Amino acid sequence: MNQTTGNDRYLAELMRSAQDGDGNAYVVLLHTITPMLRKAVSRQLAFYQRQDVEDVVQDTLLSMHAARASYDPERPFLPWLWGIARNRAADAGRRHARRAAREMTVAEVPETFPDPGANISVDDYRDPEALRQAIDGLPLRQRTAMELLKLHEMSLKEAASVSSMSVGALKIAVHRAVATLRDVLG
Repeated sequence: MNQTTGNDRYLAELMRSAQDGDGNAYVVLLHTITPMLRKAVSRQLAFYQRQDVEDVVQDTLLSMHAARASYDPERPFLPWLWGIARNRAADAGRRHARRAAREMTVAEVPETFPDPGANISVDDYRDPEALRQAIDGLPLRQRTAMELLKLHEMSLKEAASVSSMSVGALKIAVHRAVATLRDVLG
């Protein structure tokens, strides 16, 4: 018996145990196959960056996890795993080719946006006191929604429980508050 056959039987037994609900066997299986996958994918996709190889490895592990019930414990494990890895590598290659076809290389990345309104620096921003006064002048529900969601950065769920307003009411109040503030602040 060669080492590959023995290793395959060991991995098949781990997968069989994992299919039977043994979480520890699954952890050992993952820890055993991950370096093997990393090495195989690195060889297959030698032109990829390390993080791209890691993405393919993780995609392979996720696919294996999703398809683990389809593995037949009477069959060799490694060919089944390598089939999944080949498919994920092919998917990654297609994504890479599509992305490369759409990307355009530029000599210098602009630091600002083409829309001049989006390029307001902190120093150009209007008076913070005027903003505070404008917020204070909002109706109570709008002011409360703005303070909780925008100033205190609460989630909608948190703000709803604190303010006794529904999530929908908070969204509407913020929308109206922003419109009012745009009008007031010009």
